[in-house]
Parts: sequence; structure tokens; C-alpha cells
Amino acid sequence: MDHALVVDSVVKRFGDTTAVDGMTFSAARGEILALLGPNGAGKSTLIDMCTGFASPTDGSIRVLGIDPATHPQRVRDRIGIMLQEGGGYSAASVNQMLKLATAYHLNPHDPQWLLELLGLEGVANTSYRRLSGGQRQRLSLALAIIGRPELVFLDEPTAGLDAQSRHAVWEIIEALKRDGTTVVVTTHLMDEAEALADQVVIVDRGRVVAKGTPAQLIAQEEARADAATITIETAAALDLAALNEVLAPFGLAAESLRHLHYLIHGAGAPEILAAVAAEAARQGVLIRDLAVAHHSLEDVFLSLTGRELRS
Repeated sequence: MDHALVVDSVVKRFGDTTAVDGMTFSAARGEILALLGPNGAGKSTLIDMCTGFASPTDGSIRVLGIDPATHPQRVRDRIGIMLQEGGGYSAASVNQMLKLATAYHLNPHDPQWLLELLGLEGVANTSYRRLSGGQRQRLSLALAIIGRPELVFLDEPTAGLDAQSRHAVWEIIEALKRDGTTVVVTTHLMDEAEALADQVVIVDRGRVVAKGTPAQLIAQEEARADAATITIETAAALDLAALNEVLAPFGLAAESLRHLHYLIHGAGAPEILAAVAAEAARQGVLIRDLAVAHHSLEDVFLSLTGRELRS
């Protein structure tokens, strides 16, 4: 597989503090990778090393086959970077900043197209200091992709955005993927990572604690915690003994939560749901409600990193 980013046993120390402690993962070309972790997990330090603004204490990083520690400008010529505090020239207008950015790239996108794409036409002549937080975010995204990067790092790309802008950014990220661009996104929004990412890397205290597709990570958590459940509400009482005979071949059993409400611990596979419905029908009992609850990526994240607040 052709990889746009390879992080191999990377360590970064600042004096006695180890900010990154042996991280290893990779991102394939044309893939969206979500890098998740609580505050202080080492994400920002890692991105600094990937973009050539810091060097590993140990281990290696390759960005598009290039070592960013020894050839930072070669890397930056081919990537885009959107930082959460992107900054800008306070007196320059949106239009001026985009036109200035085109001068640094051989084949840039049309600034006017980016203004329209990100809904910035109405503030094209507005100075950076007068932009709202959401407008600054969208401008930072435009500046990150204006040079048609092969790999783009997006740090909290939808922070501070309203629902419409957030979904517009999602569509842009998916369009980048379709065009073959690799996207590495850091976010605290688990639904965003679950919706967008092909691969997820969860880091905590400088180490990779889990990696895989969102579906794989959720399935692993459900298997570990026996978390998936099926809840049933009926119009009349079920014969639980008879229902459990049907469920026994699946290794499952139903229990009564309260009058006319039942719970089954286990994955809601179609054949299990069909067996429950068929047994209820055989007993002449109407099912009023049948629901399957699964874990989310947020459940996985909290299980791995804990629930305590981080500074």
C-alpha cells in the first residue's frame, strides 16, 4: 500500500517530559485519518513533527516519502496545514490573503472559487481582524487547500462553526478524498470522526492506545464490554422461558426489566431480531417497540482515555 504518512516509533522529549512516547501508525494516500486524543495527549506535538516544525527525539516520520526533519520545506511545498489558531494579517482582507497565498504555489485554486465554496463572498473585502471565529476557520481551511496539497493536516476544522458550515466543511473534506488527497484531521467531535474517517488513531499520554476503522473500534469495544443491547416492549406478557429457548442457540437470554419490557444483552444481528419477532408472533404477542442500542466512537474514546477532565 502506498502511504502518504508513516509514523514509526516516534518519541519526542522536552527535558524530563515525554510528549510523544513511541507512536506508530500510517495513513494511505487518498485516506481520511482522524487523530483523536484528550488535551495533552501529544497530538499537536506530533503534527509539529509531521510538518517539519519540530524533530523527533527518536523514531522516524515520512511525509510523502520525505523526512520532514531534514527536508521541511520540501514537505511543506506539497502539504496543506490548517491550525486551530491559524492567524492572519490583521489588516489584510480575505481576498488579499487568498491572492497572496496563490503566489506561493505553482498551480493554486482560483481564490474566487474558494470564496464561493466556503461562503466567504460576503466578507471578501473584510479585514481579518473583523471576521467572526467561524469565518476565520473557513478562511484557514481555504488557505490550507489553495495549493492543491497531496496531504492536508486539519486541526479542529469545524470548531466554532454553525451546523450549515460544519456540514459544508465535511463535504469539502470528502471531496478532497475523492480527488486523492490524504486528510489527517484532529477533532474532539466524535460524530465527525465516525462520519468522515476511514481510519482512526486514538492517542493518550503520548501513546497510541487504539487504531482501526470506526466500525472495528466500536465492534471491539462492544465485544469487550458486552455493550450492545436489544430492548423490547410488548402489548402482553411474553413467555420468557419459551423465548430463551429460541435465543439459546445464539448464546443469548432475555430478562424482564419491568412489566411488558424486556432486555437482551448482545448484538442485534438480523437473524436474532427475526427469531425474537417470530417467537412473539407464535405466542400471539404484539411487539410495540424493538430497539437495538450500540456503542459509538465516543463510548470507545471515553473507555480508552477515561472521563476525567484534562487541562
